[in-house]
Amino acid sequence: MSKNGTLLGQMLQMFSRYEFQKYVKETGTEYHSKGFSSWSHFVSMLFGQLAGQDSLRGIEAGLASHGKSLYHFGIKPVCKSTLSYANEHRTHELFEKLFFGMLSKCQPVSPKHKFRFNNPLYSLDATVIDLCLSLYDWAKFRTTKGAVKLHIKLNHAGYIPTFAVMTPGKDNDKKVAPTVPLDTGDVVVFDKGYTNFEWYRSLDDRGIYFVTRLQKNAKYKVVERRTTKKLKNITSDQTIELAGFYTKQKYPGKLRRIRSIDPETGTKIILLTNNFKWSAKTIASIYKDRWQIELFFKSLKQQLKVKSFVGTSKNALLSQLWIALIAYLLLSYLKFKSKFAWSIYTLCSILPTNLFTRRNLWDWLNAPFKEKSDSSMELLQQSFSFG
Repeated sequence: MSKNGTLLGQMLQMFSRYEFQKYVKETGTEYHSKGFSSWSHFVSMLFGQLAGQDSLRGIEAGLASHGKSLYHFGIKPVCKSTLSYANEHRTHELFEKLFFGMLSKCQPVSPKHKFRFNNPLYSLDATVIDLCLSLYDWAKFRTTKGAVKLHIKLNHAGYIPTFAVMTPGKDNDKKVAPTVPLDTGDVVVFDKGYTNFEWYRSLDDRGIYFVTRLQKNAKYKVVERRTTKKLKNITSDQTIELAGFYTKQKYPGKLRRIRSIDPETGTKIILLTNNFKWSAKTIASIYKDRWQIELFFKSLKQQLKVKSFVGTSKNALLSQLWIALIAYLLLSYLKFKSKFAWSIYTLCSILPTNLFTRRNLWDWLNAPFKEKSDSSMELLQQSFSFG
């Protein structure tokens, strides 16, 4: 008999039960509970994400088919009606706390961003998730359409999400931007949909650098020009002051305007930043790296379950979104720690058929196509740190 537990069981060990129960107590998710624990709720929903199940019936059947392993996970077979009730009534705040707990384990092992400067670099953007208005009447977007927006702050060190908030689809991105936590010295990059000069001023006052695009109708005057003769794909580098009556009051300071040419498409891009220290080429490269958040949204929607939902209430939707983000961090952690060249795509493709395989998790991650594991369960336990 194999000395190792299932891959799924070993992954669940990465979530400290002590911390989990602390979050349960803080959020009160088991107040008046009648036997179905919050841990069972979480494991069931996480299994749905990792196994690619997009329905409660699929989650129920998938777990039931491996009933003997459930005891080792600390859960019992799950009924879809019980899971549905939990999704609707147990607050999503438990999973939000669990997300940040997993983030604290993932960030120390994530690779650094590719730029020379040491400042943390983040992208800020949102993606629209379409919903059926007749089922999600609380998520009105247009006359006949429902939708929500998932706003993400993406850390370019490992390209992992560090902050998330969901709003109705009709809400403007500019309303969410001031609520995103940022610290002195941070660099944040976003598109021109976040144009808000009062917010820009607050970022500048706090010592936060931003890189974005300048709107075409912006009024400004040039107060200084820098030479760009030796800079490839940079056609101008200017210091400007806003000239519009209201915009000048909102942002009276100086800004830097850089015109860059995309070498692949030849498209001209006008960039705006409050950073006067770094080269124009670095500023242009920072904005180009913003594309990684688009790839993140693509991966989230294609590899995890955030387009089809197993509940119609707002709480159920938020619970599923938070668990999808937890699953993304878990997969990222496995990718960072593994010696094999995994991507989120390949992990999500191969993992569903191996969740109940009995092998040492790290042996499988380092050599997924090797038939046997040489390491025992004891070695795995030593590799986890819950500090």
